[in-house]
Amino acid sequence: MTLLWISLLPILGAMVPLMAGRQSRIQCAWLTAIAPAAALILVLQQAPAVLKGEVLRYSTEWIPQLGLELAFRLDGLTLLFCLLILGIGLLIILYARYYLSEKDSMGRFYSFLMLFMAAMLGIVMSNNLLQLWVFWELTSLSSFLLISFWWQKTEGRKGARMALTVTGAGGLCLLAGILMVQQVVGTLNVDEVLASGDQIRQHPWYTAILIMFLLGAFTKSAQFPFQFWLPHAMAAPTPVSAYLHSATMVKAGIFLLARMYPVLAGTDLWFFIVSLTGLATLLLGAYFALFKHDLKGLLAFSTISHLGLITMLLGLGSQMAAVAAVFHIINHATFKASLFMAAGIIDHESGSRDMRKLNGLIRYMPHTAILAMIAAASMAGIPLLNGFLSKEMFFAETLHQDLLGSLSWVIPALATVAGILSVAYSLRFIHDVFFNGEPIDLPKVPHEPPRYMKIPVEILVALCLAVGIVPNLVVGDLLYAASSAVIGQMAPNVDIAIWHGLNLPLLMSITAVLGGVIVYSQRKRMFRFQGQFQDRDAKLTFEYIIQSMVEGGKRIVLFIDNGSLQRYLLCLLTAIIVIGGYAMLNLQPLKTTREPIPLDAITLVGAFILCCGGLATAFWHHKRLRSLLGLSVVGLVVSIAFARFSAPDLALTQLSVEVVTIILLMLALFFLPQRTPKESTPSRIIRDLSVSGAIGGIIATITYAILTRPVSSISDFFLANSKIGGGGTNVVNVILVDFRGFDTLGEITVLGIAAIGIYKLLLRLRLSMPASDVIGRSWSPERYPMILATVSQSLLPLALLVSVYIFLRGHNEPGGGFIAGLVTSVAVILQYMAHGVDWIKTRLNLDYQRVVASGVLIATLTGLGSWLFGRPFLTSWFDHFHLPLIGDFELASAMLFDLGVYLAVVGATLLILANLGKMTTSYRPLHKEQD
Repeated sequence: MTLLWISLLPILGAMVPLMAGRQSRIQCAWLTAIAPAAALILVLQQAPAVLKGEVLRYSTEWIPQLGLELAFRLDGLTLLFCLLILGIGLLIILYARYYLSEKDSMGRFYSFLMLFMAAMLGIVMSNNLLQLWVFWELTSLSSFLLISFWWQKTEGRKGARMALTVTGAGGLCLLAGILMVQQVVGTLNVDEVLASGDQIRQHPWYTAILIMFLLGAFTKSAQFPFQFWLPHAMAAPTPVSAYLHSATMVKAGIFLLARMYPVLAGTDLWFFIVSLTGLATLLLGAYFALFKHDLKGLLAFSTISHLGLITMLLGLGSQMAAVAAVFHIINHATFKASLFMAAGIIDHESGSRDMRKLNGLIRYMPHTAILAMIAAASMAGIPLLNGFLSKEMFFAETLHQDLLGSLSWVIPALATVAGILSVAYSLRFIHDVFFNGEPIDLPKVPHEPPRYMKIPVEILVALCLAVGIVPNLVVGDLLYAASSAVIGQMAPNVDIAIWHGLNLPLLMSITAVLGGVIVYSQRKRMFRFQGQFQDRDAKLTFEYIIQSMVEGGKRIVLFIDNGSLQRYLLCLLTAIIVIGGYAMLNLQPLKTTREPIPLDAITLVGAFILCCGGLATAFWHHKRLRSLLGLSVVGLVVSIAFARFSAPDLALTQLSVEVVTIILLMLALFFLPQRTPKESTPSRIIRDLSVSGAIGGIIATITYAILTRPVSSISDFFLANSKIGGGGTNVVNVILVDFRGFDTLGEITVLGIAAIGIYKLLLRLRLSMPASDVIGRSWSPERYPMILATVSQSLLPLALLVSVYIFLRGHNEPGGGFIAGLVTSVAVILQYMAHGVDWIKTRLNLDYQRVVASGVLIATLTGLGSWLFGRPFLTSWFDHFHLPLIGDFELASAMLFDLGVYLAVVGATLLILANLGKMTTSYRPLHKEQD
């Protein structure tokens, strides 16, 4: 349960800032920090066991038949990411309290941040691949909210849309890969998938699986050629950049590569794609970082470069390369998060991030300058800092690969070039901002930030120093545990030291530092060289591609969707004829192998009336009242047919739905023309008759084949288990509230959403009432006849009594919440029709939206209640009791679920019908802000 609470606490914590938004800013920050702090404590409690090599697990079944479970695991790699997510997250909460202005909504920001934190924890802790994907997509959605937090800025909106599009598309590719893995391995459990590496690598689908997983990882971690979205996401507030784009979101793709390393690595295809993609990203990000004038722009491209470095290490394939990749994950998170926060402080206290204006700030904010320079030196790989150690390991691993055969020497050479560029842009960050003269035209005089705003930076910089000086003491055990989880076996013992003697990696580091100084000294020539090339704005290119796709989609839609219902039906039915007819050509000739039910006079009369009703509806479709009467005849005969063939529940449902539908159609048709002109030419009539005849023949053939052949139906299972498993003899109702209760819950939820949507559409719609009928006769001035009002009032208590009776007997006899809800709705809507809206409002002032919400909530809580007893969601309970005078009776939790169905149906039906009747009345419903 501890693992479950670690993942749940940030989700629950997302609601805290919304409720604490009206408190003071510091109180809101402290209250928000409670949940992640508690989760971090729980993680630290489990850390000793994980560091010893244990893998902690927790799971509970969700839908076992689909392989769905709520499953979490905590191993070394997960522990590392949990510490980064929760630890840096807490620092960001403190930092954001001082960064955000009084105009910014602290509650909204913290709520989005906590939602993202929960999504990241879900990714790294999931022990089910499909569950991992759900959290994966949640990070895309929550990051969209965070990047567009300043929604009033166009760059924020566009940057968020770009990030969501790219990472969302990658998420769909990842889903495809996950589904293929399930087909190959037969499970979605991460433990079993990690143990099936050989099986996956030897499968013909391996290449497709690898490509899909890599697309998901590369898009999330901004690897070439998908790196363009990350710099534009810097339009987000700096706390978001420090958290999402250095320590968490962009590391999600890296985590996926590391998690699937035992499964997908070990092939030449993995080595080539991952290594070369990482190398290209490393060089591209480092090069363009050198030319960015915006502080966050420089840090964004440097982030891309370092992510490429980690990806390249994971692609090299050796165990030591995997250890180096994990080590650099730790180091990059610490120095890059501190650099982003330092950049935010500079922007906050000087009013600018333009390095052409930010000069000599060491005299104005010396404390911040020292912190930023240490972090930048770590990013450059200067000795005694953590970045130096992992970069040394990186250089060493590039020397022990044969990726390109005899040209493999190119890899360490290019790695050294990337190191040179890293030193150059780090040196530019330090020199141009803190030295290089005096500030130029800054909006305000720079000064140190509030004391507590620097604490997160100080903590992270202290970690950079501590890891750089005594790495084995600070992160040795964590690095070993995380590396073992990545490799899939015990990691090699690594003695991380500052000095390994005079060797080639040290020479590469020295070359990188000296080369970086030289490159920076020649920066003017570099800028002139780069100035020869046209600067392409990835945002504009992306917008152009999106707009082109939108325009292409519009042309396709306009070609298909021309507003003609006749064409839509023709396309649909033609497709059915082609597909269904072709499939039926391969069926065996129809032969009667089961005695059909003999025909009798009642059945023939019913069939004849049914056909006449259908033909009348089609023949008189230009005259609305006649066609409606014909349609009602069809519905009534179908209800009778259900009753005749022993389906009383379906008969009651059909009859109730038919009444509600007729009322709905009459209310809607009241505002439409009473007659419509003929629309079809003779040729169209012949075409339509041919298509409908072909469809009728196909459906008739299928029906005849089903009725005359022996079939084994699932109904036998429900008949056998309805009483013993669901506690009811009414099989239909037991199916709805027990066996298929999850489907019913989804259906009433959709019904409620649709009703609320219709209500919103009708809320301000007012239509003029027709003054006369189609031949010019005026409507009767008596809108509410006394006879109708009297009869309706007399029928109301009787109808409600019938409704209660049908509801209570539904578990064992024909009835149930759905039918009872429709009966109640008809009885109440009859009062609206007989007395008018104003009369009803004074006597029955119900908020139907709340009725719908209450129904869905009761049904959901009934399902959640089973968790309290360790049972799967929506497991029902029943038992029999005896009371004096009353006798034996049964109680079942399904009755509560049925009550939720009843309320949802009543609320949704009346929400639609009552508001249709309001459109021409003088009454105008109140418009609440919360609606």
